[in-house]
Amino acid sequence: MLTPLFATQAQAVAESDGILDALFAPGAQLQAAGAKEIIFAILFSFVLNSLIALLYKVTYRGTKYSQDYVNTLIILGTVVTMVIMVVHGNKEMAFGMFAAFSIIRFRRTVSQARDIGFIFFAMAAGLAVGARQYELALVTVPLVCAVIYVLGAMTLFSSKRGSHVLRIRVGNDLNYDQAFAEPFKRFALTHELVSAETIQAGMMTELVYEITLHNPSELNLFTNALQLANGNNRVLITKANDQVAQDSD
Repeated sequence: MLTPLFATQAQAVAESDGILDALFAPGAQLQAAGAKEIIFAILFSFVLNSLIALLYKVTYRGTKYSQDYVNTLIILGTVVTMVIMVVHGNKEMAFGMFAAFSIIRFRRTVSQARDIGFIFFAMAAGLAVGARQYELALVTVPLVCAVIYVLGAMTLFSSKRGSHVLRIRVGNDLNYDQAFAEPFKRFALTHELVSAETIQAGMMTELVYEITLHNPSELNLFTNALQLANGNNRVLITKANDQVAQDSD
């Protein structure tokens, strides 16, 4: 009863070993790269990853842009090309090198989820060039860059959330619905109260609104109107995509 099961497992293991041998056997791979091809591959990878880094810079939205991260994209993609060329056709060296690289950790905390996507994009470009798939890299990298650029330029899949987050402190005796009615009507296209929290031992209330301004250039006038309405208490306005600072009371 168990014999067919073991036979099937043994056959699967043998097939997987055959695939690995086919991939890494020197006879199945191209001959070792010469100096000219090595130089071409490194420069080609550098150009493609520079294009990816430039795309990241052009399409970036936020306040935490890092030149160090952009340089890392170029370095990472180019180094991956070098690694793949080193292990090309050598199964033992491939497993040993990837085991060594497994202990390396990417220590930077990414500020946006798309940063992870660009890391994999740069690695994929370096992998394709290192595997000598030059035509594949030449076609796919610019094509994917164009798609990403169009997505960023057309702001596809963006939600209709507010453009700014308003955090304002008021006294407990203030009727904020009436006090802020005129500034909101004058400067805000939409506004929505997200939360209300008592602070300073219950002596004040902190309100958080999600708002969309008629004209972002009138932000200073809007802030002044709010301060006038709430007795010059604290007013903080940030972009909706930015992390709002939390102050300890």
